[in-house]
Amino acid sequence: MERNRLLLLEDDNSLIDGLQYSLEKNGFQLKVARTLEEGRRLLFGENDGESGIWEYDLLLLDVSLPDGTGFSLCEEVRRRGSSIPIIFLTAADEETSIIRGLDGGGDDYITKPFRLGELCSRIRAQLRRSAGGVCEKDELRSGSVRVDLTAGRAYLDSRVLELTAAEYRLLCLLMTNEGRTLPRGRILDVLWDGNGNFVDDNTLSVYIRRLREKIERDPSRPQMLLTVRGIGYRWEGKAGADAVK
Repeated sequence: MERNRLLLLEDDNSLIDGLQYSLEKNGFQLKVARTLEEGRRLLFGENDGESGIWEYDLLLLDVSLPDGTGFSLCEEVRRRGSSIPIIFLTAADEETSIIRGLDGGGDDYITKPFRLGELCSRIRAQLRRSAGGVCEKDELRSGSVRVDLTAGRAYLDSRVLELTAAEYRLLCLLMTNEGRTLPRGRILDVLWDGNGNFVDDNTLSVYIRRLREKIERDPSRPQMLLTVRGIGYRWEGKAGADAVK
């Protein structure tokens, strides 16, 4: 089945009209919510369940809404264990706002005003990545970390890791290249289609820090996801697991 079902959370009617026409013309199916509460109902249902999340392939979330922020909805989606790709639409081109969105579980952001072609490219890139493609095996194992590629889940010991789609892809890339130093540029090329307009070094640093907080016993002194100063990052899962025994 084609992955093209989008939920747009936005309260600007003029922007909604333009996006609805343009995105549907580009082959996407679009559902619109204008408030945070309406978005929650569409995703979680009247009884506060989770079935509605699976009706969508990607979320487009405005940051500023009449009854809250897109950040809070993103955080709730992640708390419920969903790794659906999330793109923030923000008028605030400020590092603090961007970092908060990524820390809360967002996969990408685009600053208003934006070009429709760029938005469509980012949506397609996120849908491709969420469908897989970084790893080709059925399973990855390294020390105390295991990734079930068929189910799309990662485990630390026997505990399921709650990873966003971007964190999951980053972990797969690092584990596939265990023991090898990956330059930052190569990581960005693989994860972000080599388009420098989509992400920068600061964004990658946020993902690395967030992944360490979920897999390292002491994130301030990482044993598995290592920084190679001036070059990039290296995965040493087996050595890291041995070091903390």
